[in-house]
Amino acid sequence: MLKGLGNIATLMKQAQEMQSRMANAQERISELEATGVAGGGLVEVTISGKGELRSVRIDSSLSKPEEIEIIEDLIVAAHNDAKIKVDALVKEEMSKVAGGLSLPPGISIPGLS
Repeated sequence: MLKGLGNIATLMKQAQEMQSRMANAQERISELEATGVAGGGLVEVTISGKGELRSVRIDSSLSKPEEIEIIEDLIVAAHNDAKIKVDALVKEEMSKVAGGLSLPPGISIPGLS
């Protein structure tokens, strides 16, 4: 019987280590950035590793130069609003999957915490 408790303790320790590694990986991912280009460089967007829109650049040939900055800011704001909404929907779906799953303190499921 004691051997079984040792296995549980080992599993709990491994789960906590994995959770720590996942948290570190998520932190590193959030610091990543990538820039996408469209229209031969007329439009550029930069996003974080978590998909958050960081910046938009639109070539002035596509609009009135005095309006470009406003358009870029509105695109960023609309993207971030949609991201917040989709994150909430994902969290809701993940909680349905987890059901009444009760995890020990310190253990969480990505997408629910």
